[in-house]
Amino acid sequence: MFEINAVSGIGEYTERTVEDGGRSYAVPEGKVFAVVRLDGDGEVKTVEMRSDENLSKVLREKYESVMESRYFGRGGVEIVLSGQLALDEVYDLVRLSYNLTKEMG
Repeated sequence: MFEINAVSGIGEYTERTVEDGGRSYAVPEGKVFAVVRLDGDGEVKTVEMRSDENLSKVLREKYESVMESRYFGRGGVEIVLSGQLALDEVYDLVRLSYNLTKEMG
């Protein structure tokens, strides 16, 4: 099960609830680096994160469970947590998203 606090190597962030009951996570400067969407039971169903546009394209072509992010557009991915990507890989992508967002300052 995905948990943002299990992602190592990211710094401070803020959390807020989004309209559909999911959550968004932002770096201290207020820019969002991840959006999680929950299913009816409150479990994380998808995770959206910022990514390099080329990496996003490769991931979408390789995995059926990866699509263009609704929040970040072509510069991000939305991953359905169906087991196609290991949780460690999802955490790596969240870490990348955090770092990319921090660099945008």
